[in-house]
Amino acid sequence: MNRSPTAILQISRRAALALTVALLGACAQMAPAPDPLPSWNEGPAKDAIVQFVRKTTDSASPQFVPPAQRVATFDQDGTLWVEQPMYAQVAFALDRVKDVVKAQPALANEEPFKAVVTGDRAAMARFTEGDLLKIVGASQAGLSIEAFREVVKAWAATAKHPKFQRPYTELVYAPMVEAMKYLRANGYRTYIVTGGGQEFVRAFADAVYGVPPEQVIGSMLKVDYSVRNGVPTLTNAPAVFFINDKAGKPVGINMVIGQRPQAAFGNSDGDQQMLEWTTAGAGARLGMLVLHDDAQREFAYGPAAGLPESKVGTFTQSLYDEAKAKGWTVISIKKDWKRVFAYE
Repeated sequence: MNRSPTAILQISRRAALALTVALLGACAQMAPAPDPLPSWNEGPAKDAIVQFVRKTTDSASPQFVPPAQRVATFDQDGTLWVEQPMYAQVAFALDRVKDVVKAQPALANEEPFKAVVTGDRAAMARFTEGDLLKIVGASQAGLSIEAFREVVKAWAATAKHPKFQRPYTELVYAPMVEAMKYLRANGYRTYIVTGGGQEFVRAFADAVYGVPPEQVIGSMLKVDYSVRNGVPTLTNAPAVFFINDKAGKPVGINMVIGQRPQAAFGNSDGDQQMLEWTTAGAGARLGMLVLHDDAQREFAYGPAAGLPESKVGTFTQSLYDEAKAKGWTVISIKKDWKRVFAYE
């Protein structure tokens, strides 16, 4: 059968197009998938996360977890962002003391507020946990939930960390944010379970971590309901309602989520019970603890593994030993993270 030159040219073009499409498809199949955890060095910590996700999301896996049960919890201070030399919320509360005293002048003569107002560093160095709770409580008491969140946002936009001279919201650990995104991309709901103030963290959690307010579980002050000028209002009271730390974390998780997580990430003794409860469940479980052992890029403290002692974010040797005994993964910032912060 004779074909015209035009017909032959059209056939050649179609054949070339088909060949190009086939080659592109083959290249796409050959190209490796992008690394979901690019800020992690290759090693057991990164492998633990990847393998956990694979075996719990593959429907053919004997350890498959239905989407409705996919829950991962993350401590915040020291796990998701910097906690040294003091917790960010304590820095916020101390910065708020002058405003608090201005609204309640009588507090200027009462401790622990007097020490802050007068700049008595010796007295401030002796502050107990109770003193700090008073200051933290006063920093939000009397403010509506909405007003308090706006105050926190304004502070976060200007306050800078004393060592890094950057906003606290830039001192979020890039590897951990990647882990959260990777889990969410595979059907997991990621919750922040913090010993810090629930409303404090809710003010920025969505913007910084992609975690909506309803997925933040933290320590809570008593909240009062009232009608102000005809408007129903929730207002923070200075009394403590619930401390979401240590043994309180499993209680808080059950109270808000109503189920045992499949994975839990922490960094200190305050997270011990959360990891114990999480990993005691049946099926595939993941427990991970961040060990701060990189004084060059961040901080080094423990006292686990012979690191310096710290009252902030204490990671004891007994917790380290428990992690090894129970198969939890200890993440070494020095060895396991290519970079610590996104701006690096």
